[in-house]
Amino acid sequence: MAPMRSRLGRSIISVWSWAVLGLSVVVWLPMVAIVRLITAPFDSGRYAAGYLFRKLVVVHQKTNPLWKFTLTGQVPDDPRRPYVVVANHESFVDILLISHIPMEMKWLSKDTFFKIPVLGWMMRLAGDIPLSRGDRASSAEAIRQCHDRLQKHVSVMIFPEGSRSKTGELGQFKKGAFRMAVDAGVPILPLAVHGTRSALRKNDWRFGDSTAEVRVLKPVSTNGLTVEDVPALRDQVREMIANELSSMKSDVPELR
Repeated sequence: MAPMRSRLGRSIISVWSWAVLGLSVVVWLPMVAIVRLITAPFDSGRYAAGYLFRKLVVVHQKTNPLWKFTLTGQVPDDPRRPYVVVANHESFVDILLISHIPMEMKWLSKDTFFKIPVLGWMMRLAGDIPLSRGDRASSAEAIRQCHDRLQKHVSVMIFPEGSRSKTGELGQFKKGAFRMAVDAGVPILPLAVHGTRSALRKNDWRFGDSTAEVRVLKPVSTNGLTVEDVPALRDQVREMIANELSSMKSDVPELR
């Protein structure tokens, strides 16, 4: 477990980490824009720009002594084989942790993130997908864009719980991600995330001590499945993640 630090210590480190993050965002924007411009003629899926964008948070985590992130499991050998990637959702920091996986995936994200200056611009350059909850037209467009990315051999990342768990317990999964995988004929790649809840607590600007792990599980094929199979597929994947979380909570991962 990461050592507990004083309120003052956390405050000092947090000021430093936020400053590093802000500087990194400013530096990264022109880099992502240049990569997008150079690769536009042959990279319609925006794989390269997105991959560079995710590296921003990897650099930030390395400069934050409060966070120790671990990646375990088997990352797919072919990063251009498209998956619908799904994970449990503990915290906003899940996004930063999952970005350590060395494969590009486009994130289905709330449209409010895309309105944040600089960060939102990079998300658009990277080809991430905005969604306005409760808006049918937005949902239909988001689904269309997800299928577009999958057809261009880029994975799509979705939190099937829909929102962060308030209790830390695994919530119910919605069917959307699994219906998408069946319709597109691509496998599901499940991820189990543990330890991010303490990294950035709600209503507190300070970072917290966190030893967090993302574990890549075995892909689940959708070959031969139809719409009628979606509920069973959803429940199968949820059970896989739930079982893995139970194992992770009883283990202390080796840091690297």
